[in-house]
Parts: sequence; structure tokens; C-alpha cells
Amino acid sequence: MCGICGIVNLKSAESVDKNTLLAMTQAMVHRGPDEQGIYHQPQVGLGSRRLSIIDLAGGQQPIANENETMWIVFNGEIYNYRELQIYLRKKGHVFRTQSDTEVILHLYEEFGLACVEHLNGIFAFAIWDGTRQELIISRDRMGIKPLYYTETATQFIFGSEMKVVLAHPAVQREIDLISLNEYLSFEYVPSPRTILRHIYRLEAGHTLRYSVKGVQLHPYWNVSFARSESRPPVNWREYGTAMYDTLKNAVQQELVSDVPVGVLLSGGLDSSTITALMVKLYAGKVDSFSIGFEEASFDESHYARLVAKHLGTNHHELILTGHLAADMVSTITDFLDEPFGDSSLIPTFLLSQFARKYVKVVLGGDGGDELFAGYPTLVAHKLIEYYERIVPWSMRAYLAPAILNLIPISFNNISFDFRVRRFLAGRGVPLQARHHRWLGSFIDDEKNLLFQDWLKPVLRDTYAQPYLHAHQCDAELPLNRILYNDMKMYLEGDILYKVDRASMAASLEVRVPFLNREVVRFATDLPLELKLRRLTGKYLLKKTMEPILPHEIIYRAKKGFNMPVAHWLTSKLRDLTLDMLAETSLKQHEFFNYAYIKRLLDEHFAHQRDNRKSLWTLLIFQLWYDKYMVRKA
Repeated sequence: MCGICGIVNLKSAESVDKNTLLAMTQAMVHRGPDEQGIYHQPQVGLGSRRLSIIDLAGGQQPIANENETMWIVFNGEIYNYRELQIYLRKKGHVFRTQSDTEVILHLYEEFGLACVEHLNGIFAFAIWDGTRQELIISRDRMGIKPLYYTETATQFIFGSEMKVVLAHPAVQREIDLISLNEYLSFEYVPSPRTILRHIYRLEAGHTLRYSVKGVQLHPYWNVSFARSESRPPVNWREYGTAMYDTLKNAVQQELVSDVPVGVLLSGGLDSSTITALMVKLYAGKVDSFSIGFEEASFDESHYARLVAKHLGTNHHELILTGHLAADMVSTITDFLDEPFGDSSLIPTFLLSQFARKYVKVVLGGDGGDELFAGYPTLVAHKLIEYYERIVPWSMRAYLAPAILNLIPISFNNISFDFRVRRFLAGRGVPLQARHHRWLGSFIDDEKNLLFQDWLKPVLRDTYAQPYLHAHQCDAELPLNRILYNDMKMYLEGDILYKVDRASMAASLEVRVPFLNREVVRFATDLPLELKLRRLTGKYLLKKTMEPILPHEIIYRAKKGFNMPVAHWLTSKLRDLTLDMLAETSLKQHEFFNYAYIKRLLDEHFAHQRDNRKSLWTLLIFQLWYDKYMVRKA
């Protein structure tokens, strides 16, 4: 696992500046504290920071082919690299190392851009092809590893994080107003945009070629539900064994490492499934890691302890106090180079930091909800259809809002009033927009009050990106379309971004077996009824794991990995929030109307409304803006 960066100049006689390349490489030390390497020539510079996991002695980057006409820098792990290496040796390729990095380079020599089709792993890599005078960068199918890029008048610049690209002095910093609009609703900026104009995130399942002809994008893979919807109705038992074997093989593949491997265990079904399979396969006792909260409604650590005891792991637990989390909020932008409104980033970072004291690599349960329909929003889509069909219009229009106003406001985790308000916010809204309303923060009516008038004319439809994905999806069933959208947006833009930033800030590698190539293929081929059966999500996964995990773990209500933000905004974070959202702070950019923000603050502090999502989304943007956009004296 590493961080990578580079500069290519094919449009002028100016040489790539070595000091700039070193500054970019230094900006990602946290991604690879073990080693630094660069390749520098007049037209090209490649940089790497390495967190050594495989071939500890010989895997230093950048790595060249036999005659040094091609060079590679690589971030990630290739789980089938040993099998590929055997094939390549038989084809006559000579290896200098035992690393998976070198396998990719020789695979490119053999297959060109099609090399990515043979890789099972998590990756972002760059290859300089000196013979063809072109740069190739590529990202894995699901977007587990990040990659950013931009062009100046003469140079192409890329890096594992946006702050790495910003370390180049020629890169301009200008807010993309469309991205700002999307961030306020989704709590992240969907790919390929970023918060800054002209800096892009390479989309998952894409390869980019840069030459004197400029940038050429090549999609090489996409999610497909064609087989899922062409299969006849079946009994879950016909798929149960295959489900178990596919997951087991994925965990087996992702245990490949020359250093110890642990597991992140929340006590939910997904992480418990990965832990159970790892216990069966790992040579030695498994170290598991979980985090708990002081606030009772947010704390689920007892479930993790139950699973750890049931499976016999060597369990480690960190209890998150309000002061510990609140103290790091003001410094969150040290490793957060884009605005990101998912507050679970903080416990994810603290858990990663905690696990890093024991291991360099962990497995995690991310991806299970998106693949196997685990989110409560999918059930809610079904329920709201019944609600609008059965409940008379007059009751929906007048009685429901009146009753809603009588429900007491609670700041607890996924409280009753929070769920009801979210549910009713989706009434009468098209499917794609409704889904993101439930997951995200500001809706359009609220942004109309938030934004100053001068920027409103340039904003496009907030949900243009979800509608685009819906158009590109080959599924016919509405809920399969939602699963597709989640994989393209929420999974890549929120969940995987969060895990990458939080874990790499702690120099910890997180692997995600649910997003293994073979598991994704199995899951997308499954009939929808085996994912969501009536009102039961992850149906097949639950039935498969019944003989292995405790019943209360498999069938407990899903809460998610949330923080007590609503409470903290009125207490530990109150002063910081008031400072960052003060009228003087907002005048630094003049995007937002202070009067509306003051209303949100007053309502929240008086417990009249739960404005946690809106205020947190704004607070993080202000912290990011102050760090990356305000010129310091």
C-alpha cells in the first residue's frame, strides 16, 4: 500500500522540476512511511511513498521493466499476483522482485491497456511508457483506491490525494460551484468532479492515457445487473453454498501479506461475517478491533464483544469519549483535503489509529450493504409506495405534518423523530432524488435559502449525476437501479473515500473482501429477491451465516457507524461551530446567507429542530475552506 504521484511534460521544452516532485511526494508521507522513491527525467517524474506489505526487502518503487523503457508506481494490493507472475514467467518476462507492483508492469507489456481486466485487487497505478511517450493511469473497478489529476498549460499532474496535486505550484485553487452544490446535498462530491475546478477524480473502472494528443479516458468495467434480472425465481438454498464459498475464497485471497493481518469488527453482520471467515482461514489467532461510544444510544461495542467471544478472537476495544473526538474536529482537515460531511470519518480514523498500534493490515466489512441490499432506505422505498397508495392525500398533506410537529425532538442515534422526518421528506419525490435526500443533507428548498443570489444562476440540477447513472444502468427493476447508484456514488464517494482517508492517515491498510472481484460478480448476478426479501435486507447473506453467527447479530436492527454530532454541536463543539459559522467567517467567500445559518443554529441550540446534518456539513466545509483556500498571513 502506497501513495503515488507524478508530473508529465510533453508540450514544452521545460523540464519537470525535481523539487516540485519531491514536495508532492512529501505531501503523502502518511500513506507510505516506510520508504520514498522517485524516477526523474526531463519529461517525466514519478513519486512513491511505500507502506511495505508484500516483498518487504525488494518491492521499492518506482519499478522498471527489463530494459527500463517503462516505469510504474502503484498504490494497492493485487491478490492474484502470484498466479499472474507464473503466467508471465512462462511468457518470457524476467522479474527482479517478488512484488505485485512489478507484475502489473509486465502485464501491461503483454496486454497493453487490457492488463487491468486481469487484476483482482485494489489499485491505483501509473505507468510511464517511454517507447510510446505516454502515461497510463488506472483505478480499480469499485474505486477503492483514489487517484486525482489535472492539466496545466504544459503539464499533466496526478496524485493519490488532492493535497498532493495542490503541492504543485502551477495548480490553481478555484471552487467548483456545481461541486459545492452537490457537496451540500450528498455530503461529498461525486466523481469525476472534485470541489476544485479543473481537478478531477479518475472514475472507478477507468483507465486514462495521456500523450501529446491530450487526455483520453477508457472505461474498462461497469456494474451489470443483466444476469440478475434474467434468472427465474429460486430458493435461497440453491445459492447459499456458493455464497459461502465465494466469500471464503475472497477472504483467503485478501489475507496474502508478509506482515500480520487483523480485522475491524463493529459487531454488525458484514464485519462479523468477514471475522468468522478469517478465523477459519488465518494461521494464528485473529486480532479484532472495535470502537465504542460513551453515549449509550450510539454505542454498539457490546455486539463486537459478543462476536469476538463467540469466534475466539484476540479483541481490542477503544472507547471514544466526546472530548477525544471533539478535540480532533478542528484538525480534521490535516488529512481531509476535500469537504466531507460524513461524521463517521472521525471514529474510523481513531479506530484505524488504534489498530495500527498492533498491525499494518486489516480486513473490513465495507461494501456488504451496497452489494446485498442492507440499507434501511431500500425498505423505505417500498414502504413509501404503500404510504402514498394507501393513505389518503388529505391525510398526507395536512394530518401527517401536524402529527410530525407534535413528536418531541431527540438528538439520539437514528431517533424516531429523525426517521419519520427523513421518511416524509421523500414523499412525492422521484426515486433517484428521494434516495439521496434520505442519505444526504440539504435539499433544494433549503439551499435556496442558504445560497446567496449571485451564484444560483450557474447551478445545475443537484441530482444530475444520479440521473446520469440511472440512464447508464442496465437494470430494469427500480431497486436494482438504486443499488447501482449506491455503488457508483455513495460507496465510492462516501464509504470508500472515508475508509481510505482515515486509514491511510494512520498508515493502515484496509482491505475489503466484499468488494473482491469475484464477490461483486456473484452479488450482481443474484436475483433481487435474494437480497431484499419482502422487508428483509441481505436475505441470502443472513441465511448463509445463520449456522455460524449468533442470531442476535444476524437479525439485529442496523444503526450505522454514527457520531453524537447533534449533542456535541450544543456542547463540546459549540464554540468552534459559532466561530466557523460566524458572519465574518462566511464573508471570506460570500457563498452563504448568514441569516439562514443563524436560524439553523438557533433552532438546534434551542432543541426546536435537529439540524445536525446541515450544521455539520457547513462546519466541515468552513474548516476545509479555512485550511485550503484562505491565504494565511
